[in-house]
Amino acid sequence: MIQLTRLNGKPFVLNSEQIKSVEQTPDTMITLLNGDQLMVREGLDDVIRKAVAFLRAVRAFPTR
Repeated sequence: MIQLTRLNGKPFVLNSEQIKSVEQTPDTMITLLNGDQLMVREGLDDVIRKAVAFLRAVRAFPTR
């Protein structure tokens, strides 16, 4: 899950595994696998960075 901000300033949490695509148009538009679209304040690079960090955290294997 990643925390993002709607254009109206309200924060929300998104399951990043449901992201189909992210576009900068000039606002950042996220299209989900079910076809829903969300516009957020964060830039394209921020959304990608947050999604990758989340996936790395949940799929990390313990090391000794």
